[in-house]
Amino acid sequence: MHPVHFFMGVMSSDMGIDLGTVNTLICMPGRGIVLFEPSVVAVRPGTNEVLLDGTAVGKTAKAMLEKAPSTISVTRPLQDGVVADFDLTEAMLRYFIRKVHKRRWGVRPRVIVAIPAGITAVEKRAVVNSLERSGARDVYLLSEPKAAAIGCGLPISEPTAHMIVDIGGGTTEVAVISLGDIFTQVSLRVAGDDMDEAIIKYLRAQCNLEIGHRTAENIKIGIGSAYPTNGEVTGEVRGRDLVAGLPRSVTISSEEMREALKEPLDRITEAVKTVLEQTTPELASDLLEHGMVMTGGGALLRGFDKLLQEETGIPVRVADEPLSAVARGTGMLLENLDLYREVLRDENSEE
Repeated sequence: MHPVHFFMGVMSSDMGIDLGTVNTLICMPGRGIVLFEPSVVAVRPGTNEVLLDGTAVGKTAKAMLEKAPSTISVTRPLQDGVVADFDLTEAMLRYFIRKVHKRRWGVRPRVIVAIPAGITAVEKRAVVNSLERSGARDVYLLSEPKAAAIGCGLPISEPTAHMIVDIGGGTTEVAVISLGDIFTQVSLRVAGDDMDEAIIKYLRAQCNLEIGHRTAENIKIGIGSAYPTNGEVTGEVRGRDLVAGLPRSVTISSEEMREALKEPLDRITEAVKTVLEQTTPELASDLLEHGMVMTGGGALLRGFDKLLQEETGIPVRVADEPLSAVARGTGMLLENLDLYREVLRDENSEE
């Protein structure tokens, strides 16, 4: 990648992208979040031909997920926060960029894209290539923890520690940031998708019930919790009986969901503790005062903030609109390039 060009002014076509395993968000200066779509594409099996004249992307494709016949392949082109299918990622991004600009030609935006902090140089190059081939004129990388911190309004350029726990669909990013850079971090490929898989395995083992990932996600959102609540809730789950092979429903409680989610939650909690253990005493003192901020879809799991606070002794708060914090951060950086110049330079200096 070319060195960061600081003549990258705020142009109408410039955009920040949170390229997530589950959702892709686009933020534009002066306009805010202009796109929030699932990172899903529907194609003909064995080809890269996107269905419905190239529009079976995002929400349209997700509606087909786990319901499509063998003549339709519905897939997520990103796995664990990185590009798994180069061609489909390119097709998806091209569609999203055109949708935002409402035209099919002449769109050559400059893009800041948020990426997991722990991805390799090869994985970075795959993201850059996908965006360039999708029509981006210049591509600049920004680590998700920094983007989330900026999106939450944290003064990351000051000599004060700020801690971010960003739990997405494919990765969990835990970082302590000071003076505009990451002091210590853990990038863990355990996140929302693993929670869904844990629910599927639990119901299979305990209830002989087979469910899909969409149902598991709805259960997680509806009755999932990480910490005991005042009023435990229950919900009906519909699936296929593993013994009889017929449709069946069961009733499960939020207490059972805590048991189901224990393994992925424990791994994320251990990652948070690891980062705290690697933090200097002076920065740790700052964290006792400022606490940590949770972002991403996983931050919405009931009681997860209370669990982390109990396990670490550090104050924890969930960001306002945690799902869009990373995308907002990329947009805020575009709007305040002078303020975040060094942040962007550091991210792209090795490319």
